[in-house]
Amino acid sequence: MAGKIQTIGVLTSGGDAPGMNAAIRAVVRKSMNHGIKVKGIKKGYLGLLNEEIFDMVPKSVSDTLQRGGTILGTARCLEFKEEAVQKEAAAICKKHGIDGLVVIGGDGSYRGAQALARHGVNTIALPGTIDLDIACTEYTIGFDTAINTAMEAIDKVRDTSSSHERCSIIEVMGRNAGYIALWCGVASGAEDILIPEKYDFNEQTIINNIIANRKIGKTHHLIINAEGIGHSTSMARRIEAATGIETRATILGYMQRGGSPTCKDRYYASIMGSYAADIISEGKSNRCVCYRGGKFCDLDIEEALAMTKEIDPYQYEMSRLLSRSEKIEQDHK
Repeated sequence: MAGKIQTIGVLTSGGDAPGMNAAIRAVVRKSMNHGIKVKGIKKGYLGLLNEEIFDMVPKSVSDTLQRGGTILGTARCLEFKEEAVQKEAAAICKKHGIDGLVVIGGDGSYRGAQALARHGVNTIALPGTIDLDIACTEYTIGFDTAINTAMEAIDKVRDTSSSHERCSIIEVMGRNAGYIALWCGVASGAEDILIPEKYDFNEQTIINNIIANRKIGKTHHLIINAEGIGHSTSMARRIEAATGIETRATILGYMQRGGSPTCKDRYYASIMGSYAADIISEGKSNRCVCYRGGKFCDLDIEEALAMTKEIDPYQYEMSRLLSRSEKIEQDHK
């Protein structure tokens, strides 16, 4: 049938995220169920430009669900923002018989998919990022694993912080989004949660909170600091100088990207990958798969990129209220 999708490519782009392999597996197996051939593209858009393209079969994705990272590899490709490079990539897809492309990554990856769609390649994007910062979807592949990894590490640091009666600043990832910090801060019972969307950079407020908590008998103080604020080590030095309380900074870093994905990340990523294979088999293009209002759906990428996302005000205020031991103590006197 004229126009029928016969071969698709699949790639992962930008930062890796646990659950990407589950999405790749679903794309491969569901597409083949539709009678569509699948080619794997290594190292994201960079690998596409370098023609690191190979045929995939069902066995290519065997024993991958439990693995962190991405079996296809990933890389940043800043030159892909250039129109000439995008045209070259579209020509490479045509050369290898690739009619459509499934891209798993963040908003930058979405823009690359959008560009390829303009040049005649059917594209579908999946939200693969631990940051939860894609506005069109309530779930992104890897977020659940990242927050659980961070939470377990925070609990361990808190144990030793309590033993030594320290103040601990723990910096978590998230680029310019505070979702990892907010979720981990609430889940870990942090006394202060600093997120770029809300932080006013008034360290005196934090210092006052630490001193007030010491007065009511708290022997440790936990601050979760988002990557978008950063500077945790220098902040720790300033807080220690102001309070006289030993203060240590711990930057969790890339450990949050790794590890075996949680059940939720495996399951949701599998559904999203399957959904992507379904809609690309129908000839849809320039779409992204989303999770909204408890349902999986797809939106135009341009519409998705135009959306904005903010920290829910109620959730943020709740996090502040639950951390106020000193105020609660006073209210009950």
